Amino acid sequence: MTKTPNAQYNVARPESFAIRIANNSRFAMYRMFEKTFPPTEENLLLDVGVTSDDQYASSNYFELLYPHKHRITAAGIDDASFLETRYPGLKFVHADALTLPFEDGAFDYVHSSAVLEHVGNFANQKRMIAECVRVARRGVFLTTPNRWFPVEFHTQLPLLHWLPKPWFRSVLSGLGQHELAREENLNLMTAGELRRAAPGAKDWSFRIVHHRLLGLNSNLILVGRPDS
Repeated sequence: MTKTPNAQYNVARPESFAIRIANNSRFAMYRMFEKTFPPTEENLLLDVGVTSDDQYASSNYFELLYPHKHRITAAGIDDASFLETRYPGLKFVHADALTLPFEDGAFDYVHSSAVLEHVGNFANQKRMIAECVRVARRGVFLTTPNRWFPVEFHTQLPLLHWLPKPWFRSVLSGLGQHELAREENLNLMTAGELRRAAPGAKDWSFRIVHHRLLGLNSNLILVGRPDS
């Protein structure tokens, strides 16, 4: 278990303009979650991808904002056990998003913010979504940056991520950003890729909604719920 955050995902300074925008976007997406799946004290929540990073205002924003914190299980590969002290009743579990250590239907809802782009290739992205659906009874809410937004959030570089993925990774390597150049660390998704990655479960329905920034679709949100 890593006690320090994955530094390759955190290249921007906490006080930077880019981070202020990112904070506002994450808080807005949380409000979208609440409208989609209104919180009640009866529901059990799993948040996949918590971090040991505590330097940004929106670090672990779901735990900060969700009103019934004692109903949250926070899972991640970083050591975020401090969340149990900060939010009494919350449970932290060290877990890989590709192999969640929970029984089928263990939670009412599964939330995950900006993890899908960090689990590797498309097959892994499909696997993560399938795992989230497997352990959810009533819905999933999974966010990821939109590859077609003109600025890439992790590098803060414009347009280069629109190149074919192998070319983009070569450019990042040339710029010295070797960690982000590796597919297992950064694999941006389009809406079409996210739609194809959703499991073909006959008893679940999925839709993609967008968070917009400056009038453009900056983030993709996969919302899934069982048919009933």
